[in-house]
Amino acid sequence: MTGSTAGQLGRSKTAILGLQHMFAMFGATILVPILSGLSVQVTLVAVGVGTLIFHFIAKGRVPAFLGSSFAFLVGIRLITDADTGIFAGTLMSQQEKLAYATGGILISGFVYLLFALLIKWVGVKTFMKYLPPVVTAPTVILIGIMLAPFAISQSSGNMILALLTLAIVIVASSWGKGMVKIIPILLGIGGAYIIALIMHFSGMTNPDGSAVLNFSEAAEAGIAGLPPFMFPRFNIVAILVMIPFALATIAEHVGDMVALSTITGEDFIEDPGLTRTLLGDGVASCFSGFIGGPASTTYGENVGVVALTGVFNPRVVQLAAVYAAVLGFSPVFAAVIYSVPDAIIGGASFMLYGMIAAVGVRNLVESRVDVSKTKNLTIIAIMLVTGLGLRFGPAITFAVGNTDVPVDRLGIAIAVVLGVVLNAVLPDGAGEGQAN
Repeated sequence: MTGSTAGQLGRSKTAILGLQHMFAMFGATILVPILSGLSVQVTLVAVGVGTLIFHFIAKGRVPAFLGSSFAFLVGIRLITDADTGIFAGTLMSQQEKLAYATGGILISGFVYLLFALLIKWVGVKTFMKYLPPVVTAPTVILIGIMLAPFAISQSSGNMILALLTLAIVIVASSWGKGMVKIIPILLGIGGAYIIALIMHFSGMTNPDGSAVLNFSEAAEAGIAGLPPFMFPRFNIVAILVMIPFALATIAEHVGDMVALSTITGEDFIEDPGLTRTLLGDGVASCFSGFIGGPASTTYGENVGVVALTGVFNPRVVQLAAVYAAVLGFSPVFAAVIYSVPDAIIGGASFMLYGMIAAVGVRNLVESRVDVSKTKNLTIIAIMLVTGLGLRFGPAITFAVGNTDVPVDRLGIAIAVVLGVVLNAVLPDGAGEGQAN
C-alpha cells in the first residue's frame, strides 16, 4: 500500500492523524442526530464501534471510517414527522417514533448482508461486470457534488469564519511541510475554532446577530456519563419506508471502495473483497440501529481526507474509531461538539466534498474510460442528469400510507440502477469496443 505507513508515522503522529479523521467525520455524522432527534453520544458510540466491526470483518485492510448516513435522514423524518409521518395523528411520543425508525435502520442493515451473499454466490468479478468504472466513477462524482450544498449551507451562517477555515486548510495542504501537510483538516478546524473564540470574547456576533459560540450545554454537562441507548421497535410500514434508502448507501459503499482503491493503489474490491466490506457495513448498521443510532455507511469525508493527506494506514482510522466510541461516554464532549460553529465544518467541507468528486474524475481517467464511445458517454450522461436532476429538481413523490416518499432523495440509487441497466443492454457499437 502506498502512502504513509504506521512505521513511518510513529505513534504520536498516528494519534494526531486519528484525531483528524475523527474530526473530519463530525460535520455530517453529528449533523444527522442533531437534525433527526437522535443522541449525539449514542451516534459517536455507534460509528466508533461500527467502524471497528467493519475493520474486523474486512481484515483491517481498508482505511474507511463509517459515519451516519444522510440518506436515511429522510426515512427517519418520514417516520417521525408530527404532521406527515406514518404515525401522524397518534398519541405516540417522539422517542417512540424514533425507536421505530431505528428498528427500520436495523432491518435495512440486512439488505447489505443480502448483497454480500449475492456477491459470494456469483463472484466479485461477475458482480463487478455490472458495476464497472463507467458506472462507479459517476457515482463517486455524484456523491461529491450532492454533498456540496451542505458545505454552502453550513458556511452561510458566518462566511468569514468558513473562508478562514478553508484558507487554513489550503495553506497547510499546499505549502505545509512534514506533519503540517498531512493534518490540514485538523489544523483548519482547530485554527478556526481559536479564531471563533477570539471573535466570541471580543463581542463579535454572526451576521444574523447570534453568538459565534454557544457554551450553554457544555456548562451543564458532566464529564462522563452513559449514553442514552434506545432499543429499537418494529413496524412493517416503518421498515418498508426505510429499506429503499439502503440502496443509495450500498451504491455509495461500492463507489467509496472504488475511490479508496484508486487513491491507495490497492484493489479492495478483490481483497478483502466486496463481500466482506458490505458485510462489515451491514453488521455495523444493524448494531447502530440496535442501540438507537443512525444508519452507518462508509464515509465520503473519509475518502476526501485520505485523498488529501496521502495517509492510507488503516490503524489511523481504527484509532479515530476508538476516540469516537470513548468520547461517546462524555456528555460534556458532546456538548462541546455542539459548540463548534457550523461555518467551521462547512469551510473544511469545501475541500473535502470537492475532493470526493475529483476522485471520481480521477477514476474515469485512470480506468481509461473512453467518453468518446457512445455507450460510455450515454451511461455517464444519464447517471449525472438523473442523480443531480432528481436531487435538485422539483420534488417527485409517491404515496406510502398517509405520507409521501420523496423520489428525489433517492437520486443516487436510481442513477446507479440506470447505469447498471444501460451498461448491460446498450450495444458496444461497431469499432467502439466495450465499456470499461
